[in-house]
Amino acid sequence: MGARTGRDYLERLDASRPDVIVHGERVSGGISAHPAFRNVTASYARLYDMQHDPALRDVLTYASPATGDRVGMSFLVPKAAADLERRRAAMSAWARVSGGMLGRTGDYLNSALMALSQAGDWFAQADPAYAGNIAAYYERVREQDLLLTHTLIPPQVNRSVTGSQQGGGALMARITGQDDNGITVRGARMLATIGPIADELLVFPSTVLRATADDAPYAFAFAIPCDTPGLRFICRQSLDHTPQEGRTHQDAPLSSRFEEMDAVVVFDDVHVPWTRIFMLGHPELCNGFYSATDAVVHMTHQVACRTTAKTEFILGLVSLLTEAIGIEQFGHVLEDVAEIVIALETARAMLRAAEADATVNEFGVFTPAWAPLNACRNWYPKAYQRFPAIIRKLGASGLMALPTEADLAGQAAADIDAYLQAKNLNATDRVRLFRLAWDAALSDFAGRQALYEYYFFGDPVRMAEALVRGYDREPYKERVRQFLRGQD
Repeated sequence: MGARTGRDYLERLDASRPDVIVHGERVSGGISAHPAFRNVTASYARLYDMQHDPALRDVLTYASPATGDRVGMSFLVPKAAADLERRRAAMSAWARVSGGMLGRTGDYLNSALMALSQAGDWFAQADPAYAGNIAAYYERVREQDLLLTHTLIPPQVNRSVTGSQQGGGALMARITGQDDNGITVRGARMLATIGPIADELLVFPSTVLRATADDAPYAFAFAIPCDTPGLRFICRQSLDHTPQEGRTHQDAPLSSRFEEMDAVVVFDDVHVPWTRIFMLGHPELCNGFYSATDAVVHMTHQVACRTTAKTEFILGLVSLLTEAIGIEQFGHVLEDVAEIVIALETARAMLRAAEADATVNEFGVFTPAWAPLNACRNWYPKAYQRFPAIIRKLGASGLMALPTEADLAGQAAADIDAYLQAKNLNATDRVRLFRLAWDAALSDFAGRQALYEYYFFGDPVRMAEALVRGYDREPYKERVRQFLRGQD
């Protein structure tokens, strides 16, 4: 089959029957027709259609080594610097479509799966069958162009104890049985972004396990279809309000297109076949699932591409806003714009450094340097929090009284034309620009984006601790020691 079209994606999604509960009701019928998912699935379909645009074909796809069919570039196993550049070009092309607002496009987990599939020796430490399973699964996902989501963390019940101890150990997804055909899983996991609109769910190792026998039932990695019996998704409130309120893309330009649903995943005695299991038991190996295989490096490479595109979008938005209302002559305004420019160039520099210092890892995969990507994933979640604040500051009261698209042709049209024009925009274009700024900085969609970026890779404090503990500071300490010795 190879790279899908948007129609392929939607038809497969609507032919499946995942158990999805949203706004208190169980979804019946095709997912793509439901108001909570209609617009975002259309956005994902657009990404798949791009793979068949003649102008983008060689950017977004390559020839499968197995079939010769065109497959998504995010599945490409990099063997040289040029391959990393090809991957970056493809990931950036997708990210720019949404201004980086879509955080779970297929290339994110495809990148992890690519790295995992090449680390057969690592999986074989537990069982040679797991190495075969992950390689076969990667090839299946690549050839069918499946959309993956994943779930990692336990429900937040009592954060003073580990996930395996919450609720007496009965809340976090765990293995409750085994038979000749596979394992049975019961419990819950968070947080499956795009779960209701994905094809498959990756259930990967959770936050750090203690590597004790007590944690063995919680140590596993597997993949299942999102409509597997016993699996259900409990969704939060949709942030795309356009279907309920009869509003348009113009009134909510981001949230009406890029609202990726987050969901709690419940496993109600879900059966997982042995062929879909990649790790079972071995908490100590599960703790190294991402780092020992370099999956985290390739995932972060994708994220760095996306967040760079997101910063580009924010810079363009802020620049249009400041020009529209004539405030670029003020030094404090340019200082705020400069902050975004500096952030953009910092992100680009980290991405370029990671690729420039890339090396072949122990599994033969040409892998970006981890240090700049690790710095980027620790820096950006906090840097992004400033962007909505800058938009709010510069837009000020202009963001408060925003008419809708209906108002532009309604009873107040003449007043809007007269009083809501801008220095270089008519009223209609000014309202459109400011509604975009609202959706990027003040709407509930904007709030979710800020929270999502802040915790994208987990608790920033734990991430910072891991960065410092894993960073080789000895050369710099020795340099200072030598300086001190030289003063004797």
